[in-house]
Amino acid sequence: MNSKQVAEIFHLSIDTLRYYERVGAIPPIERDENGYRNYQTGDMNWIFLARNLRAAGLSMEALIEFSKLAQLGAVQDVSAAQKAILNDQLEKINEKMEELSKVRRILEYKIDTYDDHLAKALSGELTGENAEKMWEIDYYHLKNEQQPVII
Repeated sequence: MNSKQVAEIFHLSIDTLRYYERVGAIPPIERDENGYRNYQTGDMNWIFLARNLRAAGLSMEALIEFSKLAQLGAVQDVSAAQKAILNDQLEKINEKMEELSKVRRILEYKIDTYDDHLAKALSGELTGENAEKMWEIDYYHLKNEQQPVII
């Protein structure tokens, strides 16, 4: 498969494919007798993985290290080092997902209580002195309850 076809499949530019190869984010691509890149299934798997690892926040440096380790494969056991790179990124994603989940619950709470809070503010019932302390609310338990749970 040629560069244009691969770029279309993965929604990447041809320049990005070449960049990934040039910096070592993917292993070198085999070329035909005319010097054109000839992508095989294994190459496309690498591109798929590289694209998704980048989307997951893996740094280019870590991606290059991961790729270079794979290219050493038969020379030495690199599986532990590669798994460490992947596990580190998974941990970062899990932390980010937890953070986003909390922010999502806060947004849901604000949307669910917006009209009530606005009505109370407009009527004068809600003031700066009697406002809820948002930082003390347990947002994990809000969805099934009307009143905030104070932690």
